[in-house]
Amino acid sequence: MALRHTWAVALFGVDGVLVEIEADVRQGGLPSVQLLGLPDAALQESKNRVRSAIQNCQEDWPQRCVTLALSPAALPKVGTSYDLALAAAVLAGAEQIPSNRLHGTVFFGELALDGRIRPVRGLLPGLMAARREGVTRAVVPVECLAEAQLVDGIEVLGATHLQEVISWAREQRELDHEPVGESVSESDPAPDLADVLGQPEARWALEVGAAGGHHLLMLGPPGTGKTMLARRLCGLLPDLSTQAALEITAIHSVAGQLPSGSPLITVPPFVAPHHSTSISGLVGGGAGLAKPGAVSQAHRGILMLDEACEFGAKRLEALRTALEDGEIRLSRRDGTLRYPAQFQLVLATNPCPCAPARDIDCQCPPQTRRRYLGRLSGPLLDRVDLRVRMRPVTAMSLHAGGEPESTDMVRKRVAEARATAIERWSDYGWQTNAEVPGPVLRRDFALPRKATTLLDRGLETGAVTARGADRCLRVAWTLSDLDGSLQPEADHVAAALEFRDRRSP
Repeated sequence: MALRHTWAVALFGVDGVLVEIEADVRQGGLPSVQLLGLPDAALQESKNRVRSAIQNCQEDWPQRCVTLALSPAALPKVGTSYDLALAAAVLAGAEQIPSNRLHGTVFFGELALDGRIRPVRGLLPGLMAARREGVTRAVVPVECLAEAQLVDGIEVLGATHLQEVISWAREQRELDHEPVGESVSESDPAPDLADVLGQPEARWALEVGAAGGHHLLMLGPPGTGKTMLARRLCGLLPDLSTQAALEITAIHSVAGQLPSGSPLITVPPFVAPHHSTSISGLVGGGAGLAKPGAVSQAHRGILMLDEACEFGAKRLEALRTALEDGEIRLSRRDGTLRYPAQFQLVLATNPCPCAPARDIDCQCPPQTRRRYLGRLSGPLLDRVDLRVRMRPVTAMSLHAGGEPESTDMVRKRVAEARATAIERWSDYGWQTNAEVPGPVLRRDFALPRKATTLLDRGLETGAVTARGADRCLRVAWTLSDLDGSLQPEADHVAAALEFRDRRSP
């Protein structure tokens, strides 16, 4: 009997820490198994899963004192992804398999009692962490091979059963390298903007929001196309860069929502939680170490809150930090985690609880209307760059203006405006106008006084806050990019102020 070790990865949000698993199998004392290193309940139960899996593979469980230590010992260990590494460590410590192939290899996988290896969450960020620590090889569940192969610079092997891993360690066979099942499938085409009839102001606001990455509020009666427009916003956005695609895929992997057929997410995600969702479901949470919520799953994409006023003030106010910082910080019993949450917020709401087709048909008292819209607080609305009131669709508006523009036509203009912004902010590392801090706009890219006269007047009268003024400048730069101007002019600033008209909500 000997002291042997294998490797696994502990996840903290989308960050991973390499974990060394030491197995000390020695004579003396009663047969026992001790698991050290702050395991949670699921990991504590792995002792029984590993024992049954080894025995059902026709291997002997050592009738000795078995001590399994997970280091760093002070880090909490959560989940079942350590099972395969624990089994390999026990077998190597009992000298039932050689340890030659275990060196430099990290193991992922949950074990069934019969030895089958089940998929686990967080494989992609776990492999990225292992690669950073110099690990050169990984053994993963074969169902996760497609996801694992997204990480370059590390050899990935797939296994379906513990017996396969045992035979591989004994150099009696090789493990799979190719994913099973279908190849990566193409994503479904986004809905076309031409399906939305009328609403020229809202369509223009959607284009401006897509070009600059600005948050958007649509207010209007039901059936006017608020949800339809929001669902077509993703089709206007450019495809994700490789780095952004890996960031989003890692978050969805941790959340357990990564499709097996097409593991790499290449288009901006669209997340639309129901208004009955909890605060934890919206921003993330849970016992032990918090899980990512809807705001993180919408990272680099769209977070759509339909019937926004029905979410309630507490849920809506929980978004404020993410809107400002681009990340969510969750403090729980086992530590504080950070999840990226750089999303584009789209709010859609009715003007009152009764939601008539026409304002003149509203039966709500003024106090009820104010209380309903008051759930969208001033500080939250101050972070929303574009506010647009939807108009009822009439027979006249159906035929006005000719054929509606398609998504492809608008997408081309959005792509040109975004390319202009990327070139302008390339030295700073920003991708959209919405990311630019206000001090940079005021100091390094200051506009002539004649262009900002109306904005200064709004600050003097209290029609706009200092934060709102910065956001007006961002929208003005987006409008300028769409027009092909070198910098915003007075008309662009005026249009940006019109988008922030406090009478819109």
